[in-house]
Amino acid sequence: MTYVDGFVLPVPKAEFEEYKKNAELGRTVWMQHGALSYVEAYSDDVPDGEVTSFPLAVKKEADELVIFSYVTYKSREHRDEVMKKVMADERMKPGMENMPAYMKRLIYGGFQVFVEA
Repeated sequence: MTYVDGFVLPVPKAEFEEYKKNAELGRTVWMQHGALSYVEAYSDDVPDGEVTSFPLAVKKEADELVIFSYVTYKSREHRDEVMKKVMADERMKPGMENMPAYMKRLIYGGFQVFVEA
């Protein structure tokens, strides 16, 4: 059954175009190393919550968008193989060395799919 890495993070609107360039590089790198799919989406209809919400989860500020992204793999083992290659890829080093401050509010995790169509 498919395995998914999911990510939610805030990105300042003023930095969105730069983030988009990095997301496009991420797509290229993950797909070249074997990911099944790579998706990055920005908030369009994401309400503020009183108890829980995407904006609350990432401590979204007024000038930020919420980014929701995910990468799919054949299995957890496949994900581990792909991630090892991605992390070793020289194209990823500049971004990892110069992480923007908002990345501290990134939420991520790996998920085992149990229903799929």
